Amino acid sequence: MATGIEDKLRRTLQSLACRKVRVLIESPKGREVEDGDKFIFNGEFKHKLFRIKISQIQMKETVEEQVGTTERVFQDRQYQIDTAIVRIMKMRKTLGHNLLVSELYNQLKFLIKPGDLKKRIKSLIDRDYMERDQDSPNQYRYMA
Repeated sequence: MATGIEDKLRRTLQSLACRKVRVLIESPKGREVEDGDKFIFNGEFKHKLFRIKISQIQMKETVEEQVGTTERVFQDRQYQIDTAIVRIMKMRKTLGHNLLVSELYNQLKFLIKPGDLKKRIKSLIDRDYMERDQDSPNQYRYMA
């Protein structure tokens, strides 16, 4: 859709003209702001009982924005998982896999896929934050 109006301006105009309290009058009337629409200040606008708060109407995210948001959330969660694992291991020094997983589920406010958890543990082992016990591969040891 080619447009002469920027999205921010379009949202602001829509907020001012399409709510219950109309500060602007849109011509022709409609729910969406189109390129050919004209706006006139509503000179008869008066409201003694309420404070008017003009808010922008939230536009839907584009596919690229959704992908970017999903990637940022995933990256943030990886850091949260790493931090929680290090915190638990620092406190316990040595811990079995199942106990680590159960404590991790208790600390985090989101669910973790087992594959993602495995990657985070491997990453921490590679970065020398912890190691697997030589005698028991289901045991982890914290390394300072």
